[in-house]
Amino acid sequence: MPSTLLPDRALIQVSGADAEHFLHNLVTTDIAGLPQGEAWPGALLTPQGKILLDFLISRDSEGFLIDTAREQSEALIKRLSMYKLRAAVVIAAREEHGVSVGWGEDIDEEGLVDHRFAVAGIRVTRRPGGAAPANLQGYDALRVLAGIAESGRDFALQDAFPHDVLFDLMGGVSFKKGCYVGQEVVSRMQHRGTARRRIVLVSADTTLPSPGTELTAEGKPVGTLGTVAGARALAILRIDRVGEALANGTPILAGETVVSVALPAWSGLAFPATSTEEG
Repeated sequence: MPSTLLPDRALIQVSGADAEHFLHNLVTTDIAGLPQGEAWPGALLTPQGKILLDFLISRDSEGFLIDTAREQSEALIKRLSMYKLRAAVVIAAREEHGVSVGWGEDIDEEGLVDHRFAVAGIRVTRRPGGAAPANLQGYDALRVLAGIAESGRDFALQDAFPHDVLFDLMGGVSFKKGCYVGQEVVSRMQHRGTARRRIVLVSADTTLPSPGTELTAEGKPVGTLGTVAGARALAILRIDRVGEALANGTPILAGETVVSVALPAWSGLAFPATSTEEG
């Protein structure tokens, strides 16, 4: 079974009688509907609807377990604590070092199923701590194949909407529950269909340039490369501009390299045929 330890992950425990109600009314995920045994994506948003802090969240025997980037953990604990007020909620950092991730035929059946990959038809499990051998390149290649973006690698915090990273299609944002910070903006994007940036799969006939390289069509920027795995990569692109380029037969370049682009098949999305240059 391929596996790897992700040492840059940290865990936060949220427990107490009010934990479910508290989280449900604060984060983007449908906490009330969160099933046992699965880790679902979620975020705290800015008032403008952009991702302030992101994570995976699951149920456990003490309440809820939040799996987030280590560099975000302190800020996330602080932000959650700010909203706690008098709620019967305890928020605390866990001691485990990192998160072990496994995938493949002989997968760990006792680990938490990563819902992001499950939506893409790939079974991946996560387990707090552990001593799995390092296989970060294999995990990155799997993410690129599935179209699973990560903050800090594929998008900057406070710069991306949940739709940009496909949260709307992988259970990372609920459009049925009540208000939370940024909810009005995200709901409006959903109902009006105005999301113009999406995670796109990028490929080439040669090794792609480094992350951060600009992608262009007829000299116009359409986005930048995120995680690169050899000749494949992820990028958040303006799909309206890409759709127009594809319709016109215009090459799309990553630096000087001609690339092919595709939206993840599991998403059901398609590039629009015309571009809207507003905004």
